[in-house]
Amino acid sequence: MLQAAVFDMDGLLVDSEPFWQRAQIEIFSSLGVQIEQKDTLQTMGLRIDQVVEFWYAKQPWQDLDCATVTEMIVVRVEELVKEHKPMLPGVLEALATCEQLGLKIALASSSPMRLIQSTLEALSLESKFSAVLSAEHLRYGKPHPEVYINAADELGVAPQVCIAFEDSVNGLLAAKSAQMKGIAVPEKAYADDARWAIADRKLSSLHEVNQQLIASL
Repeated sequence: MLQAAVFDMDGLLVDSEPFWQRAQIEIFSSLGVQIEQKDTLQTMGLRIDQVVEFWYAKQPWQDLDCATVTEMIVVRVEELVKEHKPMLPGVLEALATCEQLGLKIALASSSPMRLIQSTLEALSLESKFSAVLSAEHLRYGKPHPEVYINAADELGVAPQVCIAFEDSVNGLLAAKSAQMKGIAVPEKAYADDARWAIADRKLSSLHEVNQQLIASL
């Protein structure tokens, strides 16, 4: 019997992936890194400091350390989210369904806590989550399951009675490694990736979340 739901944030609740891609291209290009939009897909779902380290290893730049570059990207994404407030379709309905089923609700994101808080504030979602967790300071980010295990602990339930909602393969791997049920809601362009086979369900939108779907898991 499911007792809790844990939601990812970027790309699931908020259409911020284009902002992350834009910020990476802007900042990395200013440092002389040769990067295009398609290149950002290699690191989708990873923590931003890991993304910066990935590109530094491939095309090292001068003058700025990785921590400074990470901060520059986060600041730019924060600006874009506050400006555009891009909530994705079905978010409020999916959260309402979980509430109606009596599920405890948490958020588990790879983003820095500061960005999580500013995003929830911009979307007026602060009151929807009993626990909000970031992988920012964990030893490992997604696809490691630690942030999901921590979310279950924070809610006071076992991971095995949680359902996780994810839009990235790395995030889904994290949730499944934590022994949670996993619902994938991938962007249409990446929906045919064979790796989604590990999901318990794959949806085209959070609008498809209903009580019958959750009860069937």
